[in-house]
Amino acid sequence: MHHMTKAAAKKPRIALALAGGGPLGAIYEIGALCALDEALSGLEFNALHAYIGVSAGGFIAAGLANGITPRELCASFIENTGKREQVFDPSVLVRPAWGEYAKSLVKLPSLAAQAGLRYAFKGGSLMAAFERLGSALPNGIFSNAMIDTQLRQQFNAPGRTNDFRKLKHKLVLVATDLDSGDSAEFGQPGLDHVPISKAVQASAALPGLFPPVEIDGRHYVDGALKKTLHASVLLDEGLDLLICLNPLVPFDSTRAPQRRVLSSGEPVIPKLTDGGLPVVLSQTFRTMIHSRLELGMKGYERSHPDTTIVLFEPDHRDPEMFLANTFSYRQRRALAEHAYQQTRKMLRERRAVMSVQLARHGVTIRQDVLDDLGRTLVSHERAQASVRNRSGRAMHKLEQTLNDLEQAIQAR
Repeated sequence: MHHMTKAAAKKPRIALALAGGGPLGAIYEIGALCALDEALSGLEFNALHAYIGVSAGGFIAAGLANGITPRELCASFIENTGKREQVFDPSVLVRPAWGEYAKSLVKLPSLAAQAGLRYAFKGGSLMAAFERLGSALPNGIFSNAMIDTQLRQQFNAPGRTNDFRKLKHKLVLVATDLDSGDSAEFGQPGLDHVPISKAVQASAALPGLFPPVEIDGRHYVDGALKKTLHASVLLDEGLDLLICLNPLVPFDSTRAPQRRVLSSGEPVIPKLTDGGLPVVLSQTFRTMIHSRLELGMKGYERSHPDTTIVLFEPDHRDPEMFLANTFSYRQRRALAEHAYQQTRKMLRERRAVMSVQLARHGVTIRQDVLDDLGRTLVSHERAQASVRNRSGRAMHKLEQTLNDLEQAIQAR
């Protein structure tokens, strides 16, 4: 008995932190997790010490903590295969919030009358009248109720749970209390009675797109409003290894390879301004949240020097994860495959340094898996002959040797 306790004490405390990013973020994280799950030995993504998720990352974290493997998440969210009750179709996220529209229509006549009276008889400005009418706008464009409905169905299946307190591993899902501006850490004592599916809905309620989620008389919105990762919640427990995934990075078009089309066949815009307001806003939002992430990571390294922190995120030079239509089934598959392959590529490029980092915590990189260039996510068929022939293998080996040399020099 004494030996069992001693062995358990030596088991490394490994946790996973997943940032948000809407459907695109979920697609990236699923592809990346599938790659990591295959390539890292000694790391069980369904049996980690703890999980924390924000927004779309909460959706993935809740699935993993419930025993759903990365491959099963891929089948459910990317390929929409398997049992009907286990499939999550992201198209449910673009259903109009009819309830919000109805509330707005009910309020509109009264507010219009008040605005007109103030403008006509109380010397109010026209702008003030419009501001008065602003409170008649709906709190969200799309309904997020199906997030709770579909996940409640999945987590109530045999062997799973929709109750934080019944999970085998710690799970924290972060939202933001709209009225106070404080972070709400669902799963922590005091907020662990909330159903997991409802907490995911609240954590992913991006203001403007989705209405706030009411829980126990308070209203909650997306957890990313406060921080990008919220990893300190888990770091304070004394982790040995923290693996972080961040799906959204600003696109560096000045260093991107010169390409005319994406893998989806869509054209690559020459400059970000050519993409119009949506692209400009996307770049702005990504830059803001990523700058917070960089500051947060530096802070984590200073405050928790005994914890090894490893971050995975898309390549800033890659247009594929920036110019994406995440509601296209075909493109969801292509993007997940891209995330899977890019994560494998990153592991190959960083394995000289990362092998040392991970080995301290009983995790090793499976070289044979990384060097098998025929592996794919959505189909296990072997790669085309062009990557199997000798010249392709030789070029890959040379590239890897140069990467290892560069990493070794940087480490030294």
